[in-house]
Amino acid sequence: MHKTRRNIISVLVVIIAILFLVPLFMVLINASKDNNSIIQFPLALPNDWTILWKNIVSIWTNENVGYPKALFSSVLITVVSLTCITISSAMAAWVLERTHTKTSRFIYYMFVAAMVIPFQVVMFPLVKWFNEVGGFLHIPLLRSYFGIVIAYMGFGCSLSIFMFHGFVKSIPLGIEEAAEIDGANKLSVFFKIILPILKPTVVTVVILNGIWIWNDYLLPSLVLGKGTAVQTLPLAVSNFAGAFLKSWDLMMTAILLALIPVVVIFVSLQKYIIKGMVDGSIK
Repeated sequence: MHKTRRNIISVLVVIIAILFLVPLFMVLINASKDNNSIIQFPLALPNDWTILWKNIVSIWTNENVGYPKALFSSVLITVVSLTCITISSAMAAWVLERTHTKTSRFIYYMFVAAMVIPFQVVMFPLVKWFNEVGGFLHIPLLRSYFGIVIAYMGFGCSLSIFMFHGFVKSIPLGIEEAAEIDGANKLSVFFKIILPILKPTVVTVVILNGIWIWNDYLLPSLVLGKGTAVQTLPLAVSNFAGAFLKSWDLMMTAILLALIPVVVIFVSLQKYIIKGMVDGSIK
């Protein structure tokens, strides 16, 4: 009975995995066809896989798409945002957990409460606030790298602080006290002791936020705008779809190129996701 149930669960897992992989497979096979083949035989395998390389070259060199520039912008925004979110969230969680006051508990609960606020509620006030504050400080928050990084920090820190806070509780306070006795200051304690211990949660935070930032369309469309100098890959693909709606081969290739980096990173580091989430939630 136990073996039969296990076999049924295995079959269900395989079926679910196939269902999730079908969209990726469809994008791959259709990116390896010309436009007419996609329209006539969307489910058929490509006759010539070398068409995929031709489509990649077309996407890369097409000035209307601006793929190399969009790729650079996405990489820069993702890397800088992840660095800021990870360091600031880990620091905040460490201080909030070690400072046992009513103020620290209140601030922590405010971060936790922020996780349940829908983005749609604050997206238009966010744009208005960015415009007003940026004008007052003479700092361009809209249509700039700085503004989109600040926005991602605001929306990404709540969950990250929650995960780091749970893990910091498992770190013995005596380790920090011993380091301070040896002459280490607070920054040295954090970067040389606390942050290395937080590695499992750091990897999880980086993966979860990285996938979100890399694939996000709504926030860049509000803060950066479509057709501006700073464009991420989702915005570039969207602009390309609007300009060349009938070029399904190039559209599929653009989507495939945007998917490849995040899929490779996720598959390479997936074993850390569950470990980091469990460590951060129950320790």
